[in-house]
Amino acid sequence: MAAVTSTILALVKSGAHVILFADCYRRTRQFVTTFLDRFGVSNTLIPPADVEALAAAIRPETRLVIAEAPTNPYQTVPDLEQVAEICREKKVKTLIDSTFATPVNFKPASYGIDIVVHSATKYLAGHNDVLGGVVAGKAGLVSLVRDLRSVFGACLDPHAAYLIHRGIKTLALRVEQQNASAQALAERLEHHPRVRQVWYPGLPSHPNHDTAKRLMSGFGGVVTFEVDGDLQDTSRFVDACQIPRIAPSLGGVESLIEQPALMSYFELSTEEREAIGIKNNLVRYAVGIEDTGELIADLLRALESTG
Repeated sequence: MAAVTSTILALVKSGAHVILFADCYRRTRQFVTTFLDRFGVSNTLIPPADVEALAAAIRPETRLVIAEAPTNPYQTVPDLEQVAEICREKKVKTLIDSTFATPVNFKPASYGIDIVVHSATKYLAGHNDVLGGVVAGKAGLVSLVRDLRSVFGACLDPHAAYLIHRGIKTLALRVEQQNASAQALAERLEHHPRVRQVWYPGLPSHPNHDTAKRLMSGFGGVVTFEVDGDLQDTSRFVDACQIPRIAPSLGGVESLIEQPALMSYFELSTEEREAIGIKNNLVRYAVGIEDTGELIADLLRALESTG
């Protein structure tokens, strides 16, 4: 979040207007819709992956468009080529959070995106043992962020930098395994009678599959799905899984599983969660580097034992 907020504040000033795809990371959304107001920066939320809405929302004072690909938890992938083209014509800067995709699977700058941010806490470091963020882009824009970094105090400590540097050495190997396992899990879950729906951009059933296939070289290590049951049924399924740890993060060598309604969005009421698409029976599975067959067997056993 330090990378995200420092970048946004470096690129906008009072009187500016920011456009945000509504399914961006919720803390980014919270910062834009709640805190930027205090600095005289207005905002517009647009529907997920809706490029036409983006074009219609741009104003003369628009300075920044913020996107994410794939998004959490439904793995939406907007057409970044169109986003970049529209914004370039209007002289609006673009910022994308590409944490879920990683630089291995997705290179937004090659499609014209100005600034790319990553939570290094996730795949880049890869071992669930560090907090950090990355800002990448052309030198002129990144220098604006660098100038503010010391003022805001968003400076990475040396040991954290070392851990991230160490993790990046194995990034490609880890992501390749996670891509393969997540694809296999998604395909198996999609045909299971106790699973209502699966969201994974590598599946032809995903609404943005064609876009993801065109823009990405791999579809990532996160699989989201709905269990056929209620809140308690879903909790029993999550508890029955033996390999993944119950935790809200992702991108590490260990598989993690969470029920967003009880973890990431626990502070909201059922009605408030459903209004933003977080159902009680929703599960997010962040695949690690364990054996693919063992992960699938564990999931199937948990589904069958709690059905």
